[in-house]
Amino acid sequence: MKTLNILIFVLFLSGTLAFTSCLKDLDTIPLDENVVTSATFYNDPASYEMVLAKLYGGLALTGQVGPDGDPDVMGVDEGASNYIRALWYMQDITTEMALWVWNDPGIPEMQTNTWTPSNEVNLGMYSRIYHQITLANELIRESTPEKLKDRGFSENVKSDIALFRAEARLLRALSYYHALDLYGSVPFVTEADPVGAFLPEQISKADLFDYIEAELLDLENILMEPLTNVYGRIDRAAAWMLLARLYLNAEVYIGSPRYTETVTYSRMVMESAYELEPEYQNLFLADNYLAKGIIFPVVADGMNAKTWGGVTMICCSSWSSDMNAADYGIDPWGGNRARSELVGKFEDYTGITDKRAMFYTEGRTKTTDDIAEFTNGYSVMKYKNITRYGQLGSNNFHMDIDFPLMRLADAYLMFAEAILRGGAGGSQAEALDAVNAIRDRAYGDESGRITASDLTLEFILDERAREFYWEAYRRTDLVRFGKFTSSDYLWEWKGGVYEGRGLAEHYNWFPIPASDIAANPNLQQTGY
Repeated sequence: MKTLNILIFVLFLSGTLAFTSCLKDLDTIPLDENVVTSATFYNDPASYEMVLAKLYGGLALTGQVGPDGDPDVMGVDEGASNYIRALWYMQDITTEMALWVWNDPGIPEMQTNTWTPSNEVNLGMYSRIYHQITLANELIRESTPEKLKDRGFSENVKSDIALFRAEARLLRALSYYHALDLYGSVPFVTEADPVGAFLPEQISKADLFDYIEAELLDLENILMEPLTNVYGRIDRAAAWMLLARLYLNAEVYIGSPRYTETVTYSRMVMESAYELEPEYQNLFLADNYLAKGIIFPVVADGMNAKTWGGVTMICCSSWSSDMNAADYGIDPWGGNRARSELVGKFEDYTGITDKRAMFYTEGRTKTTDDIAEFTNGYSVMKYKNITRYGQLGSNNFHMDIDFPLMRLADAYLMFAEAILRGGAGGSQAEALDAVNAIRDRAYGDESGRITASDLTLEFILDERAREFYWEAYRRTDLVRFGKFTSSDYLWEWKGGVYEGRGLAEHYNWFPIPASDIAANPNLQQTGY
């Protein structure tokens, strides 16, 4: 199943498509037979699947030629423009999760919380979000029932394309969710807007929240049932997960709690066909397509979908040559390691009791008082390019590990947190059971279980660190708990000093890139 999905990606990426359009005459057939317009391209039903593959591929890849050479996003390093890589930077190296050795453009400012609107990492994430939105808008615009009828497609073909359209809408909602979560008030464009160059208006956080919510509520009964779609493609459980996340963070986004809705939708995921993977490590191996509980994987393939972003970056950067990286199918970069506060979240960080603790400590210090020294800080061994059977991945330089963008454990912990915050539709006993299900898996038995008196919001925040470290969750969690900018919650190098310091409140959001502010007079800076 994974191989078939990768081949769909490759089928699209190997083609050379030259899209052209005219603002007032989009359906004009060009004189040059080598130029493709929407009027001709979408006459072939296969084209819809190819564009959908490009949309999925846009989360994993950076352009049309393998790991580099023909980028989708210009103006930034191609490897750093990878969607998952940029998201991981903004969610994890800005917190107590990780610290990067190198001085790649934008990284020093990101990991010391001193960024400006000109930051290159920020530009890469923002650009990738809107690249995805633009692609989705095009597919959605060209797949209306009216256009499918005009093109003479059969009912079966129209049914297939209607599903592609629904998936494109969810992928667009996902990107708009990331825009809301990272930036707040942003430019807003849909398929209803004109094709071509124009200056989009800025949408408020409240209106964007409502838009994402409405899209997801409409899609939840259109998408395929949980675990019935092709591996790597979304189903309605992904819509439920995104709704649960949206509602859990509603106080941050719109100033109003929506915890009851979080309980409702996280429960729907928990009671779906998805199951918790019994072995935590299996979620981060080269054959994690076999793992249970990954609701939305961003598919990787070391031979057919090469990239310097995604899990390749996360995995390779955390290993060095003294860790026998080759035995785990990894070319070691020696770049990222854990800050001491992450290690301290584990009562036993050796991994003997809580199997989620995967740190390499030999020849390392726990603290990271020297940013430029890789051995200052424990190395993270969570991602391994080997299978559960010990076989090496297909390529030491590009990982086979799929990135678990959404997984079932998040529904369990969102459910528990929402109940603790007053959400209706679940009991304290159910919340405790949900947390202990996660801890039973982590410990391999019931020895890690907590009691009702242990279950507090502070415990949930720490448990989320233990369960989801290096999975691009942390900044959102800290903002929701009021700790990201707080002077009462510090970590190494927060605010640019080793002992950590509080941040100005505007750092809870990232700034719209300076280049977009300069180009569009309709925009006002909201994150700086």
